[in-house]
Amino acid sequence: MVKANGYGHGIVETAQFTKQAGATGFCVAILDEALALRDAGLTETILVLGITDVKYAKLAAENDISLTVGDQAWLDEATQILDQKPLKVHLGIDTGMGRIGFQDGASFKKAADYLEQSQQFNFEGVFTHFATADEKDTTYFNLQVERFNHFISQLTRRPHYVHVSNTATSLWHAACNGNMIRFGVGIYGMNPSGKTLESPFDLQPAMSLESELSFSKLVQKGRSISYGATYTAKEDEWIGTIPIGYADGYERRLQGFHVLIDGQFCEIVGRICMDQMMVRIPKSYPVGTKVILAGKSGEKSITMTDIAEYAGTINYEITCGFTQRLPRIYTENGVVN
Repeated sequence: MVKANGYGHGIVETAQFTKQAGATGFCVAILDEALALRDAGLTETILVLGITDVKYAKLAAENDISLTVGDQAWLDEATQILDQKPLKVHLGIDTGMGRIGFQDGASFKKAADYLEQSQQFNFEGVFTHFATADEKDTTYFNLQVERFNHFISQLTRRPHYVHVSNTATSLWHAACNGNMIRFGVGIYGMNPSGKTLESPFDLQPAMSLESELSFSKLVQKGRSISYGATYTAKEDEWIGTIPIGYADGYERRLQGFHVLIDGQFCEIVGRICMDQMMVRIPKSYPVGTKVILAGKSGEKSITMTDIAEYAGTINYEITCGFTQRLPRIYTENGVVN
């Protein structure tokens, strides 16, 4: 899974690295992401998991990109557009996510039979997506498995790919009538359940977020910091400025959280600005001192899950929110690639 710019890690770089590690194909959310991979020279199977406007069906076929289909009307319209090169298609099944896909067996079977008889399509796959695979209660998960198996029983022939397992399913559930895993957030070393379920594997975060102090000053008692003057120094204290803000994806709701400087937690004080933020530091540090926003410093660490928990969200949203203004530096065994 390399959608959403590789969950914020870089779509092309992630695809290239996972290919070397043995990945045989890639899933994206939109056609533009698939085309970006093709432009980068990647020739493996690429599936667009979202619904693509039917007017781009021919473009997808020409670039050997597989598309998700969730209703018969899309197929009927695509038939009028496609010419000699068939379009690879995966039928999406809505077993309980409530997002896209066929909801009843009859319409699903009709579409599957239509694909089998058509020369303009290659019926390549079928899939569903679990809503609660990362939760302790498996009742709804089991219901979705049951529904999916009912849909599959309608097929006269199983397509090449039958896929239901996301990261959470592959970590905490037995095999579910499929032959492919859509491994997502786990690739990036993050637990899809946050801290709800313990991973059976020692997932190591692929991303750290680092900056440095751009300014340091001694602030007198009673002076206020940042917009709205929401923070006022209760005593004379050192304040450091970091050149990262919400335009980089480090959101305002993280006010009051902390970063790591010299192995010590330093509180974010005042509102986070568009391009900068301020932290309370224990002493004077020189400009250029390393700041860890996510990662390790000394014996302490900050994870994306820690950040997400403070912000009231999930680790996925944190990494996906980091904007292109943050340069990505790729290393392997400590060496910059």
